[in-house]
Amino acid sequence: MIVRTELLGKRYRKEWIFRRVSLELTGGTSYTFVGPNGSGKSTLLQLLAGNLPQTEGKLEYIENGNILEADNWFRQISIAAPYLELVEELSLDELLTFHQTFKPFKANLTPETVAEKMFLSHARHKEIKYFSSGMKQRVKLGLAFFSDTPIVILDEPTSNLDRQGAAWYQEQVRQLSPDQLLLIGSNQPEEYEFCPNVLDVMQWK
Repeated sequence: MIVRTELLGKRYRKEWIFRRVSLELTGGTSYTFVGPNGSGKSTLLQLLAGNLPQTEGKLEYIENGNILEADNWFRQISIAAPYLELVEELSLDELLTFHQTFKPFKANLTPETVAEKMFLSHARHKEIKYFSSGMKQRVKLGLAFFSDTPIVILDEPTSNLDRQGAAWYQEQVRQLSPDQLLLIGSNQPEEYEFCPNVLDVMQWK
């Protein structure tokens, strides 16, 4: 999978968040976007995920040389971010079962095994609204790590995680499939120390 941008730009009212972003992001490697708070990292990741419309420029998803229709982009992506909400009225079991109906888990993974991998087996029947902030973050990350998608996007991945949760993140992110495309937004070097491509969003101001 390749994500390609040409002169991508986003403006809110009269302020340009970034402009002239031209990238070719290729499956099988990882890219981290860094920059000061408010510099546009999260906005850029949301554009790359197709969650926000760009103001100018072009964004393409390319699979085996074919450009995918925008309506099918969501099937290619798993995303975890602090600003994305979970369905808090569901139990963890119900959430995992619901999730896999439109975004299947990787081979041989069931809701039960996914809960085990999140270290949340004890909370399978508890409603998400009763989870701590760290537990919710582990659920968001787990859905991204264990879904069968070619693209994984992680924005501020260790937000709300304690030391044990951060160690779990480090273990899981290194076990992603070697052909997946990983995009990270972060200002914490320990979140992306393994990443070979670090891009400062300030270059597109």
